[in-house]
Amino acid sequence: MAELKFFDKVAARAGVPDDTARSLTEATLRTLAERISGGQAAELADHVAHELRPLLARADVEEPDVFAYDEFVRRVAERAGVGPSLAERGAGAVLQTLHRVVGHREFEQAMAQLPTEIQALAQPVPQNP
Repeated sequence: MAELKFFDKVAARAGVPDDTARSLTEATLRTLAERISGGQAAELADHVAHELRPLLARADVEEPDVFAYDEFVRRVAERAGVGPSLAERGAGAVLQTLHRVVGHREFEQAMAQLPTEIQALAQPVPQNP
């Protein structure tokens, strides 16, 4: 049930249908798990719905796969089957939702392992009045 709420929140934040939100969530969490340490991925997995945990699993790999922002977005786009701009928007929606689910401390520890450009995806875009 918590999994469905996660997808609903991603769909609302990214302005996409539920099935696209699911694809973007799966792609973003898998890519994030590759980019952060295995221990940090496991910490995040402890705070998400049971159904989402395998997406953050890293088969006993402790060292992160180091890649930059462009590669992060490319991997999300490829896995989700969407274009780069939607992958970027969707990854931001997933990270913002993840932040609220896992809590500030755990989220910030994970974000500290990422380049500034990827961290910026997690920042909400101010809405124009």
